[in-house]
Amino acid sequence: MTVKSNPDEWWMSTGDYARRLKGLTVNLLYRDVMAAVPFHTEVLGADLEYACVDFASFGFDGCVWMLHADHTYDRHPLHRVLNAGADRGVGAELRLHGRDPDEACAAADRLGFRVLERATSKGHGTREAFILDTEAYLWVPDIPV
Repeated sequence: MTVKSNPDEWWMSTGDYARRLKGLTVNLLYRDVMAAVPFHTEVLGADLEYACVDFASFGFDGCVWMLHADHTYDRHPLHRVLNAGADRGVGAELRLHGRDPDEACAAADRLGFRVLERATSKGHGTREAFILDTEAYLWVPDIPV
């Protein structure tokens, strides 16, 4: 785990980071990256690879996802939408296969995150929970029943 207060001290070059990404990755925008870290590490059980005020990278079961601070997108097309006060995460469901939903709910409760639906076994063969993070992104940790 690498947590830096200075975003100029990266744990690897941005080029090396980009080259290791494969398939589908997720990049989420946050008002406060560091405030989001406990949700990703404790509720989702992800490994923190790196975090600073601008950026964080997490891994779980071979998957990698990242968070960027809003201010790092000041030249990005989404910047106009962010400044318009658009709701984040609405309509997106981020599923984390292999994370025990009962453990995730317990961690969410302990840390004060909102659990929309407690862990339940579904007819389609998974046990899953619905949990909102600091920016109201909906995470669904699940395991096979």
